[in-house]
Parts: sequence; C-alpha cells; structure tokens
Amino acid sequence: MSHVEDTEELLEELATLPTLAHPTVSPDGDQVAFYYDITGRNELHILNVESGEVTQWSESDVPRNARWPINWAADGDSVFFHLDNNGNEQNDIYRISQDGKAEAVVEMDGQVAINDIGEDGDTLIIGSSRDGQMNLYNHDLSSGETAKITEYERAAAGAILSPECDQIAYATNESDNFDNQDIYIADTDGATTQNLGIGDTGAEASPADWGPDGERLLISDNSTDLGRLGVYDVNSEELTWFENDEFEESPKAFLPDGKRVLGYRSREAESVPIIYDSETGEATEFDLPGGVASFGTEAIVDKNRVLLTHTTPTQRPELLIYNIETHEHKTLVEAEYGPFSTDDFADADYITVESDGVPETDQAAVEHDPYEEFEIGALLFDSGQRPSPLIINPHGGPRARDTKRFNLYSQVLVSLGFSVLQVNYRGSTGRGREFVEELYDDWGGAEQGDIVTITEHVLDEHDWLNDDQVVVFGGSYGGYSAYWQMVQYPDLYEAGIAWIGLTDLEDMFETTMPHFRTELMEKYLGTPTENPEIYEERSPVNYVSNLDAPIFLIHGVNDRRVPISQARIFKEALEDRDLEETDDYEYKELGEEGHASSDQDQKLRTFQALADFLDRRVGTNPKSIVADD
Repeated sequence: MSHVEDTEELLEELATLPTLAHPTVSPDGDQVAFYYDITGRNELHILNVESGEVTQWSESDVPRNARWPINWAADGDSVFFHLDNNGNEQNDIYRISQDGKAEAVVEMDGQVAINDIGEDGDTLIIGSSRDGQMNLYNHDLSSGETAKITEYERAAAGAILSPECDQIAYATNESDNFDNQDIYIADTDGATTQNLGIGDTGAEASPADWGPDGERLLISDNSTDLGRLGVYDVNSEELTWFENDEFEESPKAFLPDGKRVLGYRSREAESVPIIYDSETGEATEFDLPGGVASFGTEAIVDKNRVLLTHTTPTQRPELLIYNIETHEHKTLVEAEYGPFSTDDFADADYITVESDGVPETDQAAVEHDPYEEFEIGALLFDSGQRPSPLIINPHGGPRARDTKRFNLYSQVLVSLGFSVLQVNYRGSTGRGREFVEELYDDWGGAEQGDIVTITEHVLDEHDWLNDDQVVVFGGSYGGYSAYWQMVQYPDLYEAGIAWIGLTDLEDMFETTMPHFRTELMEKYLGTPTENPEIYEERSPVNYVSNLDAPIFLIHGVNDRRVPISQARIFKEALEDRDLEETDDYEYKELGEEGHASSDQDQKLRTFQALADFLDRRVGTNPKSIVADD
C-alpha cells in the first residue's frame, strides 16, 4: 500500500493526472487526433481506431495549453493547430505532419481561429481580428494567399464550408438588436451574401453542419426560448424543426446517410447525446450513464459509429466509440488515475432552490427590489470533513453552466478538506434564452443574489457545514462574482479568491479583444457611453471600502480576454485605502500564462497558490489518499 499524505505531493499527483483534449476524427475515419499530456507536457497524439495503437507526433511543437482545437488536413496526412505566445490567444495557424515537422500556415496580427477546412484540400476558412473585429477569411493552402470574405462591425463566426467548398454558412448580427444572431450563406470569395432570415429578431440562430448533398443545413435557434434543432433546405427555403418543448437542445452534425442528425440534450446538470430521425422527427438518447458526454471536433467515424468523451464527477473523461445502431460503446482511451481511484473523488448532489435574486439576509451595498422568482440549480460536493468549510465556486462565462463532469479544481478543493458549491445562477445556459437574458443589463444583480440565496440554503440544510468558514473562489466571470461577493456580502465570507476576474467594467470594455467587447460587454451591458451608470455601479473596484476579509488576487499577465489591468486596478484601490499586502490582501501575477491554462506545471502553480492561501487564512485538512501499489 502507498499513501499520499503530504499536501505538496497530493497537489502534484492531482495536477499531473493526464488530460485528453479536442479529439477529432480523420477524414477517412481511421484515425483520431487529440492533445494528451501523459508525458507531462501537452503533445499531439494519433490513435488508430481499429488497432488502438497511439503514436505521438509532436515534440514540444504544439502549445503547452490545450485551449484551442485541432483539425485534420483533407488528406489525413497532417493536422492543423493554433499557436500563440505564452497563452495570449493571439493565435497563428500551424500544421504538423507525422514526421513531427511543424510549419506556419497563417500568420496574422490579432487572434486567428480555424473555422473549417475544405474537402478540396485547398480551402481554409479562418476567423481573424486582424483588422479590429473578428471577421472571416479564405486562405488558399496551395498559393498561401488570404482573402477577406466578410466585413462586419460585430463578430462573424462559426463558418462551415459546403461539400463543394464554394459556399460558407456562418452567424453574425447586423440588426439594431444586440441580442440577435442570424445565419448567412456566402460565396467563399465574398461576392454574394444572403441572410437566411431564420428565427425571430432578438433570437439567436447558428449553422452547425452542411448535409452530405450540400443542399441542406443543420441549424440551431432559440426563438421559442429553448434551443432547438432544425434542417434548412437551401434550394426550397423550407425549414423543418425537430419539436421538443421540454429540454434545451443543440445540434452537432448530419450522419453520413443525411437522414439522421446528432445533437445534445441538456437535462438538469447533465448533457446527453441524441439522434434525430429527420423523417419521423423522433429523438433517441444515447445509452450512456449519467454525466456529461461530448462529441469530438469531428465526430463521425463511419455510417454507424461516432466518437465522444464521457465523464462524471468521479470518473475522469474517457474517449469512446459509440455504435448508433446497437447502442454499444467501446473505450478507446481509458482515463488515468495515478494513485487515486474513483472512490477518492467527491460526487456531486444536484439541488434546487427558489430565488427571487434578493437573499433573505440581504446586505448588498447595491439595493434591488425582488426579481422574478426562478428555480436555481446547484452542485454540492461533500468533502466528508466534519464540520466542513465551504467554498462557493461560481462558474465563468457568464454564458455557461456547471455540469456533472469531472472538475479537477473542485476535486483539488475537496482534497484540501473543503466542500464545494457550484451555482447555475440566472444567466446560465441549459435553461433557455429567457433564463440567459435575465443577466442582460444586470451584472452584479439578481445572479449574485441567487448565489447567496442557495448558499444560505445549504448552510441551513446541512449542519455539518461550518458557516464561519465560507470562502468564495471563481475564475473569469466567476472571478467577477468572487470580487462582487466579497464587497457586497462581506459578512458571509471568511476569505475570497478572485482569479482572472473583472473589477472595472469600463476598463474591461476598453482593453478586451474586439469580439469580446461586442459579443460580451455590449450585448450584456451596452457601451459605457450609453449606460455609464451600470458600468459604474456594477464595478467591484468601486466598493473596496466594504471589504472585510482577506482576498487573494491572482491573474495571468498574458490574459487578453480579461486583461491584467483588471487585477492591477483593484490592487491600486486597495493600496489607496491603506490596506497592507500580505495582511489584508494577497496578490500574484502568473507569468507565461493567459486566461487560465491546462499545462501541468502551470496548473500546479495555481493549485499551490490556492492551497497556501486557504491554509493560512482558513485552514486546510488534506485527505490522506490510500491507493494500491
């Protein structure tokens, strides 16, 4: 028997659990490319579907951080990947072949992102913020020439190529309503462009896939509130919706027969793959255990098999091949657990609470009348410690949600003796457009009240939780929530950790990337010129005088989504209040890192910083992990 008892060793073992990312099937269906860091560093690996043999192609040529996806070349002999500078997300596009040779393909200013690669072997559709806003470009792989296709004031994204590579379908918004998103079809030279006019104004529609015949589009739309799937006939302009009034659903791809489509169904905190029969309109769910299943970037192996990953709160992600005729599946890459087993990880209980956005013991400096009441869902991870301190861990996005998947950060916190509460506050996904739009024009409002309401509920319901040891920790928009909770509800928290979070909304508007400015800041809050009051009122930096517990500010210096200025502005405000670093607050800038990282060394650095702060400010009680040799 072996024991992992030392905190440092425990964190190292957790940080070095190998992670598989962005699996994608080759054009012939024989191979799967994916990122994998089983060597200690993220590298590109290729799996033979039939033999199961795995080959490593790269040798430190691909990014350390596996944030961005990979794509096969049309001939299946090479793989395209995104490469940035130390996590700054200002990507260029590279290609690597089996011999490990990597070469630059597209080098442009700003952020560059692959949208689609043509079956003709020459057409590469990319998005780029080179000229300011994110627009679409056609890069000819043979000539090396790049031509701009679109010129919009708001971001154009999600472009997919028709089978003949003469057209693209994509999504953008030209309307006066910032909530709107429409589907367009354009020639790949940009000569002609057509808005398909799908969905209501103010709703969001997006293309997902072209049918094998090039005459139909698989699309999504949320005009009826819940996201739905549909098929649009390009020639007849007929639109067929797959009817569902119970679940939020989203599309993935046509199957090779063109008669069935793949998609996802959101159910509470789970994600379930589905197949719709376009002739009968009937949906069939995949026969998988509960949790979260997700398709690869390219998911189709052949006419009957698809690629996906599956995970639960205690089961790390595994790569599966699923037969849609027999509903049987086979594991292609098993999860690695190191010295741990699934029993060492905490499962998540899904709970719900009614909330009107204003907690019963409301203490916020910004006053609100009660909002509409919603059922708010949350995941509670029990550390097993008695009594147990509690960490509130709001998700980022804010357009996202926490699900029943393996979450390494949650398990790290549990291993340190903390129970963890993740709240799907109003504004989260999986519940429809109206629920998402509750957060428009109201950052720092009802969604923060939802967080407090459900926190108070679990503290009341579970006497094994210590209400004197409550901490808030979040990253990105979760970092904004951490700052906001600390300055608006100071009596609730013994400490807080704000990681890559927003503090000054006007500065965020001015310094973030152009597509985040329009698709996040303007869409949710308008501009600082239009709505100066909300930018002022909902910026945590303006309430530092309310701070009544130690706070840890941690931020990557190369972050271009939420720039480092956000942390520095808050730090300056703390200094102006004559608060002392180390005594009243702690501050750490992470070099060679942007908006978080999947790199093992960089994850470990963050884990160590969190554990050290929590141990000194609250007290940790790391688990003694016992494992078989």
